Amino acid sequence: MPALDSHLLPHLIQCSADRDPAAPALRDGARLLNYGDLAGQVQALAHGLLSLGLGRAERVGIYLDKRLETVVASFAAPAAGGVFVPINPILKAEQVGFILRDCEVRVLITSRDRWATLQGVLAQCPSVRHVVLVDPPAEAPGSGDSGGSSGDRAPGWVRYADLLDAPAQAAHRVIDTDMVAILYTSGSTGRPKGVVLSHRNMVAGAKSVASYLGNHAQDRLLAALPLSFDAGFSQLTTAFHSGASVTLLNYLMPRDVLKALERDRITGLTAVPPLYIQLTQLDWPQAINDHLRYFANTGGRMPRETLGLLRQRVPSAKPFLMYGLTEAFRSTYLPPDEVDRRPDSIGKAIPNAEILVLREDGTPCAPDEPGELVHRGALVGLGYWNDAEKTAERYKLLPVGAGGREAGLQLPEYAVYSGDTVRRDAEGFLYFIGRRDEMIKTSGYRVSPTEVEEILYATQLVGECAAFGVDHASLGQAIQVIATPPAGADTLDTQALLAACRARMPAYMIPAGVQVRSGPLPRNPNGKIDRKLLSTEWIAALESDAKS
Repeated sequence: MPALDSHLLPHLIQCSADRDPAAPALRDGARLLNYGDLAGQVQALAHGLLSLGLGRAERVGIYLDKRLETVVASFAAPAAGGVFVPINPILKAEQVGFILRDCEVRVLITSRDRWATLQGVLAQCPSVRHVVLVDPPAEAPGSGDSGGSSGDRAPGWVRYADLLDAPAQAAHRVIDTDMVAILYTSGSTGRPKGVVLSHRNMVAGAKSVASYLGNHAQDRLLAALPLSFDAGFSQLTTAFHSGASVTLLNYLMPRDVLKALERDRITGLTAVPPLYIQLTQLDWPQAINDHLRYFANTGGRMPRETLGLLRQRVPSAKPFLMYGLTEAFRSTYLPPDEVDRRPDSIGKAIPNAEILVLREDGTPCAPDEPGELVHRGALVGLGYWNDAEKTAERYKLLPVGAGGREAGLQLPEYAVYSGDTVRRDAEGFLYFIGRRDEMIKTSGYRVSPTEVEEILYATQLVGECAAFGVDHASLGQAIQVIATPPAGADTLDTQALLAACRARMPAYMIPAGVQVRSGPLPRNPNGKIDRKLLSTEWIAALESDAKS
């Protein structure tokens, strides 16, 4: 197992490189890096970022699909003393622009094609001083390549390869409680929230997850989830902590996942329920069962039928059912030997974390009494970037008597209050009951209904609208919209509206259905459109139609 002296994120790679530099670390199609080469590239790019003038804790945005450069950049920014901001590659330009502005990204690492799509928004991102292209055009860099933007001029670009040749220089000093990453997740206010994580959060999380999954140097993990997800990036951190290798996969079809599992003799797969549902509809090559050691679920409850079919496809693989929060990386897991006895449970706390179930007054709930899931320990993040109000809602002081909080302790301790209602049985196993907010969880993503509504309004094709989630067999939840015709119109063109959504939204955010109503839509006592009432009415009407 890895040495226990890794306390900063880049140490996960360096410690494995020190033990066995020739061991395979990362595969991207035909490209393969061993640990020695990977550690070398991380250090080289860190020097390159410092040569651009990257300051301590300054943000490096990474807007790429899964490729070697994405991984190198994610560890090089922290190695330089900066902070990496992974941006989901399926986001549209305006959403990327919001992230760049929100956390004042200084350096953006992206591809030539993605850079072209951002030309309209980069001019409104004055903090971006350098754009680094992993596949630059043949012509010489633009005039802005060595300086920041001014006025409405977007920055020029520099070559990623050139940064690898920069002279070595000392990195900024950081410690494990310093921030290392900002992961953006949708919030109930409509705009994404930047969850700030520290080196300690990520390293402790890697060690915890690797311990209960039993990861080791001979493991080969498949990175199928976006690296902008905490669970997706966890495939890198757990593997690098263990000295295992990771295969990067940008799949188009579920069958591509099966091909990668067989081709690279993958031993560990982590995915979300919608992908597992699709995979169970395919014939699995027998060879996968010979080497797949485990499959892990995250991002929502695994349907029992899907779990049963997966176990039929790969009976030798152990199932790990997990629950987690970006705000605290990972919270619980159900051991494989408990799956048959309690398949609906989300398990117990992962190593080095404590999960509490508290009443509104902060006192512990009795067995089987519903309460809020509260996570305390080394994995609790540093709050939401530049959002004191939302941070205060989710990150709260633990009261005396909760967990290890004794009256004599004077310094405060913050914990993550999840907003999720759970119950704990007499044996200590947790069961998810429901969400206390209105977030929609679809295809493994958390989607804000307000964000969907904002985009619908921006099309100018609706008068009023409300978005909400409804249960769906394969997606977890589907996005349903109720809307009124635009002002002055008698009808709403739903086909045109959905076409506009496809142009403005990532695929997972596109509504599954649009119901047209005459306005105005009902309001709650605060004067806001009553999304909850509309959702209840829609479900009741659906059930009534099913009975008739």
